[in-house]
Amino acid sequence: MSFTLWFTGLSGAGKTSLSSRLYEELLKRSIPAELLDGDVIRNNFAQDLTFSKEHRNINVKRIGFLSKLLNKHGVVAIVAMISPYAEVREQNRQTIGKYIEVFVDCPLEVLETRDPKGLYAKAKKGTIKHFTGVSDPYESPQHPDVVVNTDVQTIEESLSVILEHLKEKSFIE
Repeated sequence: MSFTLWFTGLSGAGKTSLSSRLYEELLKRSIPAELLDGDVIRNNFAQDLTFSKEHRNINVKRIGFLSKLLNKHGVVAIVAMISPYAEVREQNRQTIGKYIEVFVDCPLEVLETRDPKGLYAKAKKGTIKHFTGVSDPYESPQHPDVVVNTDVQTIEESLSVILEHLKEKSFIE
């Protein structure tokens, strides 16, 4: 059975780390899967897009369409991207069908202290425009299927929460 796991959350929350671990876990179980990381997709397929709300939504819809195609061919799509706007995430839920939204939650104060690339500091100084969570909004999911709190959970603990949800919903054994 194929489905899409959509990891959403602020920059630095752990979406890429967590989705990469889940991808490895599914492959170990011989479940066909593909990892679609928002940064990788943007660098390879969306260089024409800015960080405006309209262009962010276009990018999210493009990845949603790609996820649906993968699912159609029996491949689990694991998406890791900020996808800051609730309306377009909900559109993807409706379009894709078997859609599991994973909210990778971490308080902004914690992310600002982690900030390995210095992005939050640059955004606060105004060097980076349209930075989600600082100068652009992030609409937290109101009813995500799974919530992991990466400020208090390790990657492995968060992974366990997700795997338990997939088992409970009969997506995996």
